Amino acid sequence: MGYTIVEKILARVSDRDHVKAGDEVMAKPDYVHAYDFPGYTDVYFKQMKEDFGIEKVAEPERYAMFIDHMVPACTPKEEELHIGTRQWCKENDVPLFERRGIGHQVASEVGYAVPGAFVVHFDGHISQLGTFGTLAMGIRRNLLEALVKERISIKVPQTVRVNLHGTLQKGVMARDVFHHLVREMGPASCRFQVLEIGGPGLDQLSTEGLQTITGLAMFTGAVTAIVNPDQKRLDYALPRARKKLDPVYSDPDAEYSIVHDIDMSNLEPLVVIPPTPSNTRELKDYLGLDLNLGYLGSCASGRIEDIAVAAQILEGKTVAPGFQLNVVPTSQEIMAEAGRRGYLSILAEAGAFVSAPSCDYCFGRMGTMSPNQRAVSTGTLNVRGRMGSPDSEIYLCNAATVAASALEGKIADPRKYL
Repeated sequence: MGYTIVEKILARVSDRDHVKAGDEVMAKPDYVHAYDFPGYTDVYFKQMKEDFGIEKVAEPERYAMFIDHMVPACTPKEEELHIGTRQWCKENDVPLFERRGIGHQVASEVGYAVPGAFVVHFDGHISQLGTFGTLAMGIRRNLLEALVKERISIKVPQTVRVNLHGTLQKGVMARDVFHHLVREMGPASCRFQVLEIGGPGLDQLSTEGLQTITGLAMFTGAVTAIVNPDQKRLDYALPRARKKLDPVYSDPDAEYSIVHDIDMSNLEPLVVIPPTPSNTRELKDYLGLDLNLGYLGSCASGRIEDIAVAAQILEGKTVAPGFQLNVVPTSQEIMAEAGRRGYLSILAEAGAFVSAPSCDYCFGRMGTMSPNQRAVSTGTLNVRGRMGSPDSEIYLCNAATVAASALEGKIADPRKYL
């Protein structure tokens, strides 16, 4: 019996010839990531020094910090948090990425999406590095262990394999594919397991689209998601990689806990209704529902293809009166490219508010909603209070749907505008 890509990566970082799902190992992460956030990094920095006597980390190149929340700072307390992070990184010679955009995306841009590497973070959306064959896990309760010890204790997870088939129709995007997976498989279908995406339908998805799917993996219950990287993903990742590793791949006879075959051919645009990210519905059943605002951005869906389709729909048109459309590119690199292509001017002329990359719209610090307001969003969550008042509503959908809905002030089908 062969091995999965996950088993091969964890074997290497555990100094073993091989491991299988269920084995308990002591693994050395190639990289330990975090973004500064009150109650997390500030507490970690204090504990490292006071409880563990660590004045300086031993291998600073293994660590990376990102400032992507509360950017720009709105209060002295927020700026004090950032100052503390900057100071810790300076004292420890740890790379700091500030105002570059949302850290999970920036991590891939600056070389941490190393095929075959093992990366840990306290935030599970780091899983999007799995697009490039990187095993990237959110270990919220155990990140302190990774900060103060060389190795962490981990149980090798089982892997759920999903084979994608078919061709995407007009107006259907990667978000629809992911939400369909949740609908078909269930929100706990990959609980404590890794979601491995493959199959012939993979060619239908761009690298950006795969980052959307892998980045949302937690909503299947998965600890992360991963793809056996093809040449397109390697061409992006390898020239940027901070570490030279040989990419690894699942063996043809690797053992999976279950294999799902998903046909995308008849898939139509979907919407996820509040208050949970598992409530996948057909978009056509919610057309005409009145809206107040739209958000196009987040670590899941603010990349070039998302911005491009919104620009295509909105070019020469105007956002509905009273509707607030916030467009937030995922990173500065993406924002600059969208500017060069003319997308940002199209969106601004249509009445969109285009903001610099930040996590703040996704969790309601910016663009906050009041009671009884309703939004369409490409953010990560639609739970009560995610974008402001717990009495507001968030409908998750693809970027094309957000743009079409902005024109009508109601949930709209993007296909008639494409």
